[in-house]
Amino acid sequence: MTTLTAEQIEAFHRDGVVVAENAVTPDQLAGLRAAFDGWLEESRGHERNYGEMLDGRPRFDLQIPGHSAETPQLRRVNAPTDIAEAYLDAVTNSRIADMVADLIGPNVKFHHSKINAKLPGTHTAVKWHQDFPFTPHSNDDLVTALLALDEVDATNGPLIAAPGSHQEAIATLWHDGAFTGAAGAAESAAWESRARSFPMPAGSVCLMHTRVGHSSAPNLGDRPRRLFIAVYAAEDAVALSPNPLPSTHEGMIVRGERTGRVRSLPFDLQLPQRPTTGSFFNQQVGFDG
Repeated sequence: MTTLTAEQIEAFHRDGVVVAENAVTPDQLAGLRAAFDGWLEESRGHERNYGEMLDGRPRFDLQIPGHSAETPQLRRVNAPTDIAEAYLDAVTNSRIADMVADLIGPNVKFHHSKINAKLPGTHTAVKWHQDFPFTPHSNDDLVTALLALDEVDATNGPLIAAPGSHQEAIATLWHDGAFTGAAGAAESAAWESRARSFPMPAGSVCLMHTRVGHSSAPNLGDRPRRLFIAVYAAEDAVALSPNPLPSTHEGMIVRGERTGRVRSLPFDLQLPQRPTTGSFFNQQVGFDG
């Protein structure tokens, strides 16, 4: 028995993206929000990125300029499963992992997670890209699960994606010898021409194939838009580059079992550049396609 409906599974394989409601329980959602609220309050006492991931890079990424004690702008928390039980519980014990197993299962492992927050007044925009070139694996059965901690509508920076683009070529993120974290002008224009935005009720999840072209706009509204983003992979998909957000839980089997097998698909791409800061936002700065 599947958690997703047949129509949702069909939509994912056709479009590469589908929204499913009630991905976590009300108690789980409350716990996720409370943990973030605590980190936001803590950020008032910092003027620059702070904390430490496994590899020594900052865990908490601030919107600079813009962040202050009076108006804190915490835009990313890296690997929150390492520091908050509520986030680890959402990865392992919610309906999200069951949904992912419906799409790429039955054997599913965890790869990495982060929180991308667009608080009111935050000017962060995400340029067009695919996730796969950031985290290439031997096959592309990877799902990015974007859990909405708040209601997401047209005003506060929803996901914008190009349905069907997961069946197209992998767009390079390298331009003129530099890793930009963004697709080129031609791919971006093609995806923009058929883009759809994906509003989401709080507690719903957007399940996105790793090769879907997507972007998002700044938060122009008066409500926060916080997404907990967890990336899952088929158990037989082997990473080809280091995890950009290493975690103690990387490779953890969340559904099914460990087989020790490797499945590969033919593709060609240039390996990504490891970010030197707390997020990839800085890699996209200054690139205009």
